[in-house]
Amino acid sequence: MPTAAKKSSHQASKKAAKKPTRKATGKAGQVARAAPRREAYHHGALREALIEATEALLAERGAEGFSLREVARRSGVSPAAPAHHFGDAQGLLTAVAILAFDGLTAALRAGDERGGSDPLARLREQGLGYVGFALRYPGRFGLMFRSGAPAVRKDEALERSGRAAFTVLEQGARLLLGVAAQAPLSAAHWHALLATWSVVHGFAHLALAGQFDHVAQGALAAEGGPSAAGAAAGRRAREALLREVLAPLLEQQLRGLLLTTPGSTVPPARPVV
Repeated sequence: MPTAAKKSSHQASKKAAKKPTRKATGKAGQVARAAPRREAYHHGALREALIEATEALLAERGAEGFSLREVARRSGVSPAAPAHHFGDAQGLLTAVAILAFDGLTAALRAGDERGGSDPLARLREQGLGYVGFALRYPGRFGLMFRSGAPAVRKDEALERSGRAAFTVLEQGARLLLGVAAQAPLSAAHWHALLATWSVVHGFAHLALAGQFDHVAQGALAAEGGPSAAGAAAGRRAREALLREVLAPLLEQQLRGLLLTTPGSTVPPARPVV
């Protein structure tokens, strides 16, 4: 009896020991499966994922609907992860705004390249690049010039990026108006520059608000192109809007500015490609 009791006690102990082990193993397995969701990012990849989630959220809900917790949820990380990389919501929004201005600068410079040696074509293509950037990145574009809460933080890097974008536009206007790089701009020159900026900026906001959708579809139909659905249709409609509507509008605008700006010469008209 004592021997049997001892043996029985030993077996019961083994069974009891196995139960927690299986339970613990099960929990560990769950943790192991969940870990890749939170730990698969290396530092740079997580930063990019958070920025992409921020842009998507801004495009869907605007800055008023921005939430650091929602950005973390969409990125598959803990709510504390964005704060680790950006400090707070303002830090994340500021990082996105810097990227936005850098992207806009690149779009304006690409317009210069497309315009070649023709100053009017260069500035016109800058305008197309400006609106094209806004249509591709509505979340970023909506944040760039926003004031009020939640707002971006006053930041030296952000100011540099903003100045760089404006400098490209200013250089394009100087080239068109025949003003040397270091020469001061007159009141008439500033009016021409700000009028050009206002046209493309306002056009971008109206396009993003859907106010030109019927115009874009009309331009697309006038081409006689095949109908498409989904993202492809939206992309072709935007391209038609820029090519068929904005390009000639800018051409007319810039020629009108040259006619009313003292000392400027209006180049011969060329077809807008």
